[in-house]
Amino acid sequence: MMTAKEYIDSLRKLNTRVYMFGEKIDNWVDLPIIRPSINCVAMTYALAQDPQYEDLMTATSNLTGRKINRFTHLHQSADDLVKKVKMQRLLGQKTASCFQRCVGMDAFNAVYSTTYEVDEKYGTHYHENFKKFLIMVQDEDLTVDGAMTDPKGDRSKAPHDQKDPDLFLRVVERRADGIVVNGAKVHQTGAINSHWHIFMPTIAMGEADKDWAVSFACPSDAEGLYMIYGRQSCDTRKLEGCSIDVGNAKFGGQEALVVLDHVFIPNEYIFLNGEYDFAGMMVERFAGYHRQSYGGCKVGVGDVVIGAAALAAEYNGAEKASHIKDKLIEMTHLNETLFSCGIACSCEGCQTKAGNYQIDLLLANVCKQNVTRFPYEIVRLAEDIAGGLMVTMPSEKDFKSDLAVGNNGETIGEICNKYFATHENVSTEDRQKVLRFLENICLGAAAVGYRTESLHGAGSPQAQRIMIARQGNIQGKKQLAKTIAGISDK
Repeated sequence: MMTAKEYIDSLRKLNTRVYMFGEKIDNWVDLPIIRPSINCVAMTYALAQDPQYEDLMTATSNLTGRKINRFTHLHQSADDLVKKVKMQRLLGQKTASCFQRCVGMDAFNAVYSTTYEVDEKYGTHYHENFKKFLIMVQDEDLTVDGAMTDPKGDRSKAPHDQKDPDLFLRVVERRADGIVVNGAKVHQTGAINSHWHIFMPTIAMGEADKDWAVSFACPSDAEGLYMIYGRQSCDTRKLEGCSIDVGNAKFGGQEALVVLDHVFIPNEYIFLNGEYDFAGMMVERFAGYHRQSYGGCKVGVGDVVIGAAALAAEYNGAEKASHIKDKLIEMTHLNETLFSCGIACSCEGCQTKAGNYQIDLLLANVCKQNVTRFPYEIVRLAEDIAGGLMVTMPSEKDFKSDLAVGNNGETIGEICNKYFATHENVSTEDRQKVLRFLENICLGAAAVGYRTESLHGAGSPQAQRIMIARQGNIQGKKQLAKTIAGISDK
């Protein structure tokens, strides 16, 4: 397994094409806007090297029998599914951000079981292709982006009905040695920080959409593949050289538009190629795994939000107020409810035909439905506790300024430190740090990895409600009521 340093060094060896603010970024690994997100991924490598986290962070490969990073693992039991959620909570606690490697792990497990069933029906070799690919990923401890979301264009139309057929990723040429694909994937978490990508369909499809029913693996620096970095709120603060104003200066999330301009994919990396009747299965399974993930990662970040809010109350001298204590209790209740859902859908997991374990789809969707709501309330309460200074405080440069402006020769820095002081055991700088940290998570760049991503990540709230309706077994529940009430079917 790679160390954190080896991971960062490995990114430098790639010829990944990255664009930001209308320009090509050559040394994107060290760019202050991007580097915090790389540090997050690096933590998944660092913790795997720490003996105290070995049980959560590592596993034994069912393909090779070798010790691997759990982020490259195929779940072999309900216990594996539980450990996945606990691992994600741990990383959320360590980074207070999105550590980006979950989408690849969820794609591995969805593609593994789906390709087995495609081969079973059609006699294809996709499952063997995928196993060989995953063994390489495990042995080299690679970070892989799971790419599902297409731009979609006119949402009322299927892929084949779009005015521009590239609005869903598609096969434009089939050759003896592989396929050529064209299109894009949007909102791609950690794409730039990944060595490889697994592309999957984004919706269930019909026969007319078979050219869009495609799944494959592709390296980040493949010819014709490039990425445009996603803008985040307050992102240019990272270029100012002021660590306090950034909030979470070390860690951060990342999203990108991934464009494939006539990219050639060899046969050995193809996992679906026109078998449209399995597109929906792959989507549903990936979505289920990824919705389970939010019961871990967002809970870990929530732990940090609660801690920061409690610190802000203490630094404001308000920690003993009954309403503050009640708000912290409510935040904890909501956060642990999310964790409970993540654990529940894991414990109720079952084995697929391929042998790996899948979460309970209904409970996974209930988990994510709660995640679309509870972090918003947790953030609201955190902002309430922190107070308005979280968004009106002068800059770090003002607090450190030696420009004299007062009648008695006081500097801007002295005035700021005077008027934003709290009780004597807390420095104004520490108060600054915790308030900026909360601003970053609630409103700034980190909100992408916590609040906003809680709503839209792994599908919109309506996507979960559709799955809950499918999995909810209303007819079965009606029969339960009929039986007890003594109503017979006529």
